[in-house]
Amino acid sequence: MKKLLIVLSILFLPISVYAYSDEIYLGGNTLGIEIDCDGILIIGFYEVNGKLNNGDLKVGDYIKEVNGEVVSTLTSLTKILEKHISEGSVEITYKRGNKINKTNLDLVLDNGVYKTGLYVKDSITGIGTLTYIDPETKIYGALGHEVIEGSSKTLVEVKSGMIFKNYITSIEKSTVGSAGSKNAKYYYDTVYGNIVKNTNHGIFGTYEKGLNNLKLVPVAKPEEVKVGEATIYTVLDGEKVEEFKINIESINETSDTKNLTFKITDDNLIKKTGGVVQGMSGSPIMQNGKIIGVVTHVIVDNPYTGYGLFITKMLEEGEKN
Repeated sequence: MKKLLIVLSILFLPISVYAYSDEIYLGGNTLGIEIDCDGILIIGFYEVNGKLNNGDLKVGDYIKEVNGEVVSTLTSLTKILEKHISEGSVEITYKRGNKINKTNLDLVLDNGVYKTGLYVKDSITGIGTLTYIDPETKIYGALGHEVIEGSSKTLVEVKSGMIFKNYITSIEKSTVGSAGSKNAKYYYDTVYGNIVKNTNHGIFGTYEKGLNNLKLVPVAKPEEVKVGEATIYTVLDGEKVEEFKINIESINETSDTKNLTFKITDDNLIKKTGGVVQGMSGSPIMQNGKIIGVVTHVIVDNPYTGYGLFITKMLEEGEKN
């Protein structure tokens, strides 16, 4: 290994400075979430004429171009493929991780229909919980974890997206070994904001609706968080944000995603949900009058318990370009 010797010199390293506010608007509101993928996501394959037809493609790849033409929706993909049916195959430009590759894909005639052998998606829709809105920048954070496409277990890369009105209609309870979920009605025409980032600390964008009737709360630093009583804010019925008791069981300041382990102690919440349920991700955690973190995961073998992320990690992620 080469060694660089410098006499009487000073090395200045860049220091990350985050500009999030000391007080933020408390979330807890339920959200509809729609993300348009940055490319066409391959989620599976099927046999055509008795065999797989996938070239070098794998589940989790993003198709970016077909014969040099950019594809961004299933409609555009179909139109381009139809243009080249007579050629019998097309060149696919695809992204795997951070690398761009090319392969050829046959267009196979099967019972009078040309087929690709690919199962694909161009968007993802779901529900989650708003964690916070910064009053100065209007940057919001939700979920506290990444959006993953369920079939491929692939991080959804964002081309564009929106958060919108969502109304909880019922709850499927969690049981040991199975996470429950919030069921909801979607109102796509009532948009709250955009989505620009999908990361392991949550989804982020700009909140575009009014901020009336929202509560400003101070932000706690990690060293202020204590084992003991706390509360979470979430929606179980309609759009009503309610407060429920939990207990912080342990704190891990070194983890990137699992800083808090908590247990639900609120009998009303347990009665309604059986524990932590899907759709509760993003529910803010409060302690001693300050927001300390966000609900991120249920521990499936013990659904009364779950993991949380420090709110400061989420705020820092929201400020990154």
